[in-house]
Amino acid sequence: MSALVVNVTTRQRVLGWLQPHRIVLIAIALAIVVCAAVFMRWDWIPNYAWLAVQGIWRTIWLLVVSVVLGFMLAVPLGLVQVTGPIWLAVPARTFCTIIRGTPLLLQLWLLYFGLGALFPQFPWIRESFLWPYLRQAWPYGVLALTLSYAGYEGEVMRGAFAGVPRGQLEAARAFGMSRWKILRRVWLPQATYRALPTLAGETVLQLKATPLVATITMVDIFSVSSRVRQETFIVYEPLLLLALVYMTITAILVFLFRKLEARIPARPG
Repeated sequence: MSALVVNVTTRQRVLGWLQPHRIVLIAIALAIVVCAAVFMRWDWIPNYAWLAVQGIWRTIWLLVVSVVLGFMLAVPLGLVQVTGPIWLAVPARTFCTIIRGTPLLLQLWLLYFGLGALFPQFPWIRESFLWPYLRQAWPYGVLALTLSYAGYEGEVMRGAFAGVPRGQLEAARAFGMSRWKILRRVWLPQATYRALPTLAGETVLQLKATPLVATITMVDIFSVSSRVRQETFIVYEPLLLLALVYMTITAILVFLFRKLEARIPARPG
């Protein structure tokens, strides 16, 4: 009897998953795979496989570092806009407004071609231990992506902090919790849970923004695809593989955020 119930439940899950739009998407994907295998050239892949692996690693590394650092900066940016004081809230709001109001490509170029071109004019910088890093492109790419993520997520966290019911904070104070303990155990977990769907979407957008670093000579997976096109004059195949890579990373990100959302114990009251 139990086996019959399990089989019925499994069948219901399969039928529930195989909705019409998903069947259409699967059919389209299979058609693309068949056409790609039959009509397109893939003999160039072994020559660029290791370079592509390095590009994927750099893309993932750049995404993870900028998201982690950006979120660490976004939390205080959102918090001070809700709690004050005004001499911290105003600069935080100004920063978020500037970041959200200007293109990321402009910010990246201002840092790399502006700040990066300014550093060599100071001998004490060129002679310091930081110069081997400041002369490279990746610190400016990481900084630009981090500040961009922090600017957007700072506004998201501001709304999330403001949306936590005040009654829960007052109850925590009544139990004798300190401000730091209230933030750590009540306010931040609830705000993060409220902001998590938006954070997931913004992280996917951050992934799609990483190809901009190719404009400052950083070699990510997008620049590898461009190199293949330039050297082999094969256009569509590298682009299709590039799209597949980004879709795969996006699917992994969505899966991880859903798992994280399910594990967070805090629920908005």
